[in-house]
Amino acid sequence: MFEAINELIASTGLLSITIQEIIVITLSLVLIYLAVAKNYEPYLLIPIAFGMLLANLPLAGLMNPPTATENGGLLYYMYQGVSLGIFPPLIFLCLGAATDFGPLIANPKTLLLGGAAQFGIFAAFFGALALGMTPNESAAVGIIGGADGPTAIYLSSKLAEHILPTIAIAAYSYMALVPIIQPPIMRALTTKEERETVMTQTRPVSKKEKIIFPIVVTLFVSLLIPSATSLIGMLMLGNLIRESGVVPLLANTLENSMMYIVTILLGVSVGASADAATLLSLDTIKIVFLGLLAFMVGTASGVLMGKLMYKLTGGKINPLIGSAGVSAVPMAARVSQVEGIKANPDNYLLMHAMGPNVAGVIGSAIAAGILLSFFG
Repeated sequence: MFEAINELIASTGLLSITIQEIIVITLSLVLIYLAVAKNYEPYLLIPIAFGMLLANLPLAGLMNPPTATENGGLLYYMYQGVSLGIFPPLIFLCLGAATDFGPLIANPKTLLLGGAAQFGIFAAFFGALALGMTPNESAAVGIIGGADGPTAIYLSSKLAEHILPTIAIAAYSYMALVPIIQPPIMRALTTKEERETVMTQTRPVSKKEKIIFPIVVTLFVSLLIPSATSLIGMLMLGNLIRESGVVPLLANTLENSMMYIVTILLGVSVGASADAATLLSLDTIKIVFLGLLAFMVGTASGVLMGKLMYKLTGGKINPLIGSAGVSAVPMAARVSQVEGIKANPDNYLLMHAMGPNVAGVIGSAIAAGILLSFFG
């Protein structure tokens, strides 16, 4: 009887769990708390955190690869959507169906703000090299500065899959902290007069322009940077489905049901790859630090470009909208709006900030394509 009890205890995970696994499970519980109690990116942090919890449970074998005699674990097969680069482009397809490029089309100059904000990517890239990371790892870390989770996951899966979980968690954590990180930088780099600038209403954009835009962008970017086609192509396909107006059921499905389905599959899969050996390393500290640096530099670069445009246009551009160029749609645009209202109650910057905001999505995908063409 005692032997049977010993065998039963040995078959449980209680005696097999390691200190490292306990630490990662605890971290997953903290992330769940932040997502549920503090509303930090709950749609993705909940599945990522629970995937971490599941993958680090001893003897469960959910991430075990297949062998000659046994099939692999459930999460191993789900993770192939990340490893093979399937889930991030699908997220972009859904994102395109939910995005209105009208503000960018109405004011093409804001494309410069979205481009300037990508400087954070390259600042973190060179910073990672200086800290001894490989070029591939540095490129994967740098993309955090784009504040675009799917892009970060996509590039990491191609260049440095071993640090993908840390990059994903860092990217989405900083996206959730946009309202905390950005305002001090925005206020430090602008004057009261600049923040009070009221921007005039943008011109109306025709349906024809909105239909032509995704086609032109796909052709231009794909011919110039072929490695960016997966992300840009799917983003623009989703947008064409939205703007064509002839397939509303497809647009609604992409914007809602499919977006949530792919998001939970992507989140659980990324979380499941977060084993203790990956997270509890010196590289994790480097990635967290460099991710914050990338995000701050990206925000500052966008604001500084906004200041330059403010000067060149004779005070017609409010520099605050430059911070929205880091992507993080639409949260970064809302931060620009909030800061604008604080400076001037008559200031309405949301739609103006959406221009650089959606330009940032395009910019981060292009930056990822450039890095992939060099190091992929």
